Amino acid sequence: MEFITEYGLFLAKTATFVIAVMIIVGVLAGLGGRVRKNTRGELEITHLNEIMDDMGNALHGAMLNPSEQKQLKKQKKKEAKASKKAPSEKKRVFLLDFKGDMKASAATNLREEITAVLSQANDKDEIVVRLESAGGMVHSYGLASSQLDRIKKKGIPLTVCVDKVAASGGYMMACVADKILAAPFSILGSIGVVAQLPNFNRLLKKHDVDVELHTAGEHKRTLTMFGENTDEGREKFVEDLEDTHELFKDFVSQHRDSVDINAIATGDIWLGTRAKELSLVDELMTSDEYIVELSADANIYEVKYAHHKTLPEKVGLAAESSADRLLLRWWNRLSAKRFS
Repeated sequence: MEFITEYGLFLAKTATFVIAVMIIVGVLAGLGGRVRKNTRGELEITHLNEIMDDMGNALHGAMLNPSEQKQLKKQKKKEAKASKKAPSEKKRVFLLDFKGDMKASAATNLREEITAVLSQANDKDEIVVRLESAGGMVHSYGLASSQLDRIKKKGIPLTVCVDKVAASGGYMMACVADKILAAPFSILGSIGVVAQLPNFNRLLKKHDVDVELHTAGEHKRTLTMFGENTDEGREKFVEDLEDTHELFKDFVSQHRDSVDINAIATGDIWLGTRAKELSLVDELMTSDEYIVELSADANIYEVKYAHHKTLPEKVGLAAESSADRLLLRWWNRLSAKRFS
């Protein structure tokens, strides 16, 4: 009985809390939508050389005695003044990040970042993309690859770094680069195409449910989830997969003519070390190692296109977090009463 009472009180509190939050979020969403309806994101530029220098100086300074630390500070101030007066002859490296999901959603920001960088970069500069993706939708990753191809068409050196994974659509993007660097145990490859869907036709028939599907065009719909699929439909579906695979293979061959496309386009994946043996990558190196190496002779600028959360979004996240905490507290109390 005590459990039922506790549960009832909890439901009442939760319902009251949820309704109040919904009202607040609804009001703020209306206000936020009117205020920021047409606002865009903004570029965030970070000069990585300064960050790396600060970290090195902090460690160096910690190992010196007080008098040596003062001398080091004076020296650094003089060097900073001199570097501001003297024109920089270092090349510029623009660092971008792409972390892909099934829909290659990050391509939206990548488009803006590349547009901004191409307005300033020239063929003496370099663009480095830290890429992480296991692939996804064909058309989405095709578009993301085309964004990287814009860099190549401008004649600007492009390097892709793979620390974890660049498979399937992720490798489609990576192969556009002039140079691919991969960590020894990163995952690459999966040059293949896959599609699947459930079919509920037999279940529906069992319950006397009919599904009508009308199309205009012989191949408008090949396989369906609810209708009865035919052998002809299956053949056409596989034919489309094979055609997409051929296009994928042609794309990789076009950008990396050193690979044996028939040997690698099997859908298999390889770790970085094996991928290098198959010419899928050019060097075994982490992105950190490469960036530190570049920093000795280049100014490195990390470029991010960021969308700042609106007030309703922030309130929604806070409300979600509060609800989670409320549920956790109630569950802990209930567990203590039932299992103590």
